[in-house]
Amino acid sequence: MINHPGIDPIAVSLGPLQIHWYGLMYLLAFLSAWQIANRTSRRAWSPVKADQVEDLIVYGAWGVILGGRMGYMLFYSFDQWVADPALVVRIWEGGMSFHGGLLGVILALLWYARKHNLAFFSLTDFVAPLVPAGLFFGRIGNFIGQELWGRPTSVSWAMLFPADPEQLPRHPSQLYEAFGEGLLLFVLVNWYARKPRLFGEVSGLFLLGYGMARFSVEFVRQPDAQFAGAEATIQAFDWMTRGQLLCVPMIFAGLWFLRQRITGVLLTGSKE
Repeated sequence: MINHPGIDPIAVSLGPLQIHWYGLMYLLAFLSAWQIANRTSRRAWSPVKADQVEDLIVYGAWGVILGGRMGYMLFYSFDQWVADPALVVRIWEGGMSFHGGLLGVILALLWYARKHNLAFFSLTDFVAPLVPAGLFFGRIGNFIGQELWGRPTSVSWAMLFPADPEQLPRHPSQLYEAFGEGLLLFVLVNWYARKPRLFGEVSGLFLLGYGMARFSVEFVRQPDAQFAGAEATIQAFDWMTRGQLLCVPMIFAGLWFLRQRITGVLLTGSKE
């Protein structure tokens, strides 16, 4: 068994000003997206030019923050939201949903594509390689903050989290997700996007890769605290968690986009 390092969630304290590690992870996520986007914008086939990157990152950031919070309220804390509508703006109390953030980014990109007269799927293909690095930093933030830990286990690398009231050895599922949704998906999607692809293919690979990685980790990830007993699973499938159910559409959407490589059915009528 391994003891969690017990890192102070406050990275920097300057008088009344406290900067949390989780906030720094968000900053690193947006900075990494900006850097990768700048590099990618120099490719001849890039739909986004260098002078448009900053605007794109701002749109994406708002999509992540607003969509992530609204998604968490809708998918995971709807009853609490109804009882306390102001809860949605108290982001500092925790609670962000990747799937909500994804929907928020999609809406932001629809707006951005219309503003700059860009093909929507060419834009999502540009953005998809930017996301895994942010997911990596986000999961490291979860690990430092001792949230979203795994289920109890007896594996040799099980971790004991000081914040766990039950003090049980658990899967360090935040690190599993940092590796699968972050590092591994970053390498895979950026490798695939290194040359021109059919519109929607890079997006499809990201959706499929994330969906499969998250779906797999959900088997060892502890359901959110507000879901207990039978509520930890979806009633129609007593083995499936809410997170897994939300990943199913992503997996099928990813396969649908990637079918182009096999069938030659194009989303735009253009070829590589």
